[in-house]
This record gives sequence, C-alpha cells and structure tokens, in this order.
Amino acid sequence: MEAQGNTAAGVTVPEGKLAAEATELVRDTTSELIYHHSRRVYWFGSLQGRRRGLAFDPELLYVGAMFHDLGLGERFRASGRRFEVDGADEARRFLERHGIPEDGIRRVWTAIALHTTPGIPEFMEPEVALVTAGVEYDVLGIGFDDIDAAARAEITALHPRPDFKRRILRAFTEGIEQKPDTTFGNVKADVLRHFTPGFTPGDFVEVIRGSRWED
Repeated sequence: MEAQGNTAAGVTVPEGKLAAEATELVRDTTSELIYHHSRRVYWFGSLQGRRRGLAFDPELLYVGAMFHDLGLGERFRASGRRFEVDGADEARRFLERHGIPEDGIRRVWTAIALHTTPGIPEFMEPEVALVTAGVEYDVLGIGFDDIDAAARAEITALHPRPDFKRRILRAFTEGIEQKPDTTFGNVKADVLRHFTPGFTPGDFVEVIRGSRWED
C-alpha cells in the first residue's frame, strides 16, 4: 500500500482542528528535520500501541509526538530548563487554548517531559508510553523488528529520514549546549560528551560527596 497524505501503514493522523493546528505550529516553528521526525514518532508510536494492545487517544498521542522536540528550538536555548520541559509547557498552553480537559493535558505534558527518561514511561498511561516508544523506535531503533519492513517503508516514504543519525545528533547538540547543566542525570549528557569540547558531565557520586552535610 502506498503512503499518501495523512495515512500510512494503516494509521491515520486524527482529523479536526486540534491536530491540524498542531501540525501547522510545528511545521512553522521547527526545522524540516524535527517536523518529519515528530510525525514518524506518531506513526511508530501508534503501531507499537496496536502491537501492545493499548487503548490510546490518537489526538493526545499526536500532540505529544509533534511537540516532543519543540523545546530544542532556538527561542528556548537560554531558558535554563530541560528542553523536554520547555516543549511540555508549550504543549500545555496549546491544549489549554483548545479546551482539552486537565487529565489529557497532564498525559501529554508527562509524555513529553519523560521521553528521554527510559525505564519509566512504559509503565504509565498509553499516551506517555507510546510517545517514548515512537521516539525510541525512530532515534534508537529499539524494537526495530516489531514493525514490518513494508510499514516502515510507507512511513519513511511519507516522512523521509536522509542522513538522519548525523542530523538529529546535531539538532540535539544545538538545542542543549547552551544549558549543559540540564543534562545531569539524563541521556542528553552523552550528546554533549561527544560533540561539545570541554563538556564535563555531572557526577552524582561527587554531588553527594561534595554536599554541605558533614557525613
């Protein structure tokens, strides 16, 4: 089956104003790289949800996927906060404007805030688990054989990933190198360790040893 428009591999982007405006916002405010990556995260997350038998809200999953890397953008680079939180807060404001109930907003916020914190989201609500599952599939190749080659081909035909590994690492570096302290205790410290000269990751043991407690 050939991928067309908003449908690929048996998964369709939700119809309606919420998804349409999320698509427009992300397309207008991020790079082509982040836009295509975010859309693939929705497809891969949805397929993983079906495979796991999870009942999820497609609109909430879509907004979570589309906003999950928004915090890497230039306007957030001096925020002093984790880029995940910046993106989650933008999603919260977006969903509040659309009158989404607080439980849905909380799920999307959490999905974005935790998508770089492995080992936790998979045990939470489906939308939280599946944003991370989509990210892990597209960026890390985790569970690569869970989705068949034909489905992958449809999705990547709709949203290509040329030179993706190099380009996404560059985007991660540019998004966080001005606030290196925000990588303490999360996977993004590895990015700066590889690509930012002079970066020294925080050391949890040394923080404990150097605290103001006497013993």
